[in-house]
Amino acid sequence: MDTVTCSRCHQQRGAAQQNAYTGALGDRIHQQVCAACWAEWLEAEVIVINELRLDFMDPKSQEILGQHMREFLGLGAETSPSQ
Repeated sequence: MDTVTCSRCHQQRGAAQQNAYTGALGDRIHQQVCAACWAEWLEAEVIVINELRLDFMDPKSQEILGQHMREFLGLGAETSPSQ
């Protein structure tokens, strides 16, 4: 398992799994987010989806969830959700 300095908790820990997300954003998550913070996001993701009543047939909902994920993980907003 790779070790990263996590963008969220700022500790050195094991990296999130390589296939946590696809594309350039997935690579970034693997390089900058620890497995523990990724697991926390997966729990928070359900709450965000339910509270905002996101519909994944709507591309805007996918964009909104991606924005919340990047904010939660401390990744900033410069990488679009489709990357």
